[in-house]
Amino acid sequence: MCRPRLGYITDRSAIKIKPGDAMTPNRRVTFFHSPNTRSTGARILLEELGADYQLHALNMKAGEQRGPAYLAINPMGKVPAIRHGEALITEQVAVFLYLADLYQDAGLTPALDDPLRGPYLRWMVYYGSCFEPAVVDRAQKHPPAAPSTCPYGDFDTMLATLTGQLAKGPYILGEKFSAADVLWGTALTWTTAFQLVPMSPLIQAYIDRVNARPAAQRVKALDAELAAQHASQVAAKA
Repeated sequence: MCRPRLGYITDRSAIKIKPGDAMTPNRRVTFFHSPNTRSTGARILLEELGADYQLHALNMKAGEQRGPAYLAINPMGKVPAIRHGEALITEQVAVFLYLADLYQDAGLTPALDDPLRGPYLRWMVYYGSCFEPAVVDRAQKHPPAAPSTCPYGDFDTMLATLTGQLAKGPYILGEKFSAADVLWGTALTWTTAFQLVPMSPLIQAYIDRVNARPAAQRVKALDAELAAQHASQVAAKA
């Protein structure tokens, strides 16, 4: 396997793909990623999809995300981002939706005529429109705006709505594992670890279920190695 280095691109085609996984040239994407960030979930999704991708690793400890080259990709200096042909996609949920549709044959997104398509889109968008704003406000000790203007209403209602859906499990869409579970499994792993979201047996069981999947385990090991490389690169320049 090729190992990403500072400013280098790793060719995902060098990584062994399970038999039956779709690998077509017109679906290859370039994936802009840094370990221990929001893009971890996107890398897990790529692995779940058996996707054909090039990994462009950004060393955030070295500030590469603020360099002109990457700011031309995403002016916010955030990951994940992907490039597919002439299309450039930023914003975490947009990346998830795009990839799951691009590799629809992997079965991680409901088809347009599937009754689960609406709930799937709801829970994908709920992350960015309700969950993350509520968590950030709570972490920064910012009181939410009035219910008539706040996008998530209040934190307790937001979280109760989510856990109510998880209780119907084992996954967000019930019995069907989807890209939404990659998004939520990653989000809840990080936010509970930093005590931004209170842990509960229900949330813990859901996190464990999602993180036990082979794709999540592979990315955990790959990102640990990549993070160590980045730390060494920064230390060598100190």
